[in-house]
This record gives sequence, C-alpha cells and structure tokens, in this order.
Amino acid sequence: MKEKIKAYALSLGADDAGIANVADYQSPRTPDIQSVFPGAQSMVVMALREMSHVESENPRIAMNGRLDVMEHARAMNYKMARFLENECGARAVSVPLSYPLDMNTKTMGVIADVSLRHAAVAAGLGVFGRHNLVIHPKLGSRVLFAAVLSDLDLSSDPPVTEDLCIDCGICVDECPAQALEAEGFTDCGKCLKVSQPYGLGKIIGFWNRFISADPDAQRKLLMTDDFWGMYQAQFIGFQYHCFKCYASCPLDSRS
Repeated sequence: MKEKIKAYALSLGADDAGIANVADYQSPRTPDIQSVFPGAQSMVVMALREMSHVESENPRIAMNGRLDVMEHARAMNYKMARFLENECGARAVSVPLSYPLDMNTKTMGVIADVSLRHAAVAAGLGVFGRHNLVIHPKLGSRVLFAAVLSDLDLSSDPPVTEDLCIDCGICVDECPAQALEAEGFTDCGKCLKVSQPYGLGKIIGFWNRFISADPDAQRKLLMTDDFWGMYQAQFIGFQYHCFKCYASCPLDSRS
C-alpha cells in the first residue's frame, strides 16, 4: 500500500514522497492532529523542489515562482486525496501549503494547523538545518512540502539520521532581517517585516495613518507605493519578497 501511494505521488510530479504515522509527528506549536481531522492515522508528504526563482533579486519573479510551486502542490494534494479515497478506501483531507491559516491575535498568523516541516521530518524526507528549514538528502534546502492526512493505519518511513547541515552559518549571515540569530529559533516578527513587507503590519500602520490624515493627505496616501503594493498583496495572498534562507544555503540539488 505504501509503495503504491508513493509511486502515485511521483506520477503526479512530486520529487520525493514519504509516509508518516501521526504518532511520529512531533510539532510543539501546532494543534493536535485529531482536532484537525478526527480519525487521522497517517499522512502522505510530498516534496517539491524550489526552482531558481529563489535567486532572483526581482521580488515579482521570485514570488511568481513560489506561486507556481503552490499551484502545482494544490493540484497534487487534491489528486492524492482523491486517490486515497477512491483507490485505497480511505477518508482523506489535504493540508494547506501556506494559507489559509489561523489568523488571530493568539497565533499572530505564524502557526499552521499542520506543520509541513515537521511532517516531512516524520515522513523521512529530511532533517532541520541551522536555517530551520528542512534539508532533503538529495534536494537540499530548496524544497517545499505538501501533505494529505488519511485514516489509513500506515507506518512511518525510516527517519533521516544523518546531520545534513554543514553549519557554515551562511544563512545566518545572509538573513537581511537577522531573524536566525538564535540557533533553533526563527524570529518571525523580524522575518515577516522583510519577507512580507505588505503584510498585516503594513496594512494596520497604513490605515492608522489614513484615518488620522486630512482629506488632502488621504488622497496622497492612496497614490503611494505602500498602498499600491498592499492592493496587489490583497489578491495574491501572502506575498513573499525574501527567499534568502533558501537561496543562500549551499545545499541544493545541484551541489
């Protein structure tokens, strides 16, 4: 059954795939899996390689590449869930690749319902590096993950036991937000200010300025780069402008 499922994942365009039993999924901040999908026993995790868009200094080109990966992953997730239900007799649900997520003042919009990084580690697809991304044995750091939960009772694939990170420190030095200073911790507040310059913080600040401004100043604010950038971000979604942690890591599929 497991090999059949993983072979199907590869046929969908995944670069690698693994299986994790939910008992082996250890994520300290996300909700209990049973609260997400009662009866879930395993997850299929699929790895997708990030392309060279992460190297582009043009934020639109870089973000477009990420959107391509996300669109591909969403289609894979739906097809995998259908496969598990139609061909394996399971109940299955897909996990968001990035959003929607729980946006509230408690989570601050940085805690997913299922951590795909921890799911990937549980499925034997890699280990955490100094940048707190998952390093895949062949794909390196330039990899995203997609996952589908099901009620199939499947065992986890063997974990990666090798420490793949070479501790070069390049990711720490190259992070423009200084968000990786503390080992094992990403300062999301610092990261988001750089990686999502038109995110919630920018929106709150802009509208606070707008409300307190006189009509003349309000008209000028509507013609600023901030407002126009926010406008585009509203229909794109979480609009990333920084991929340095991916691009700076020397561990990728070409190394």
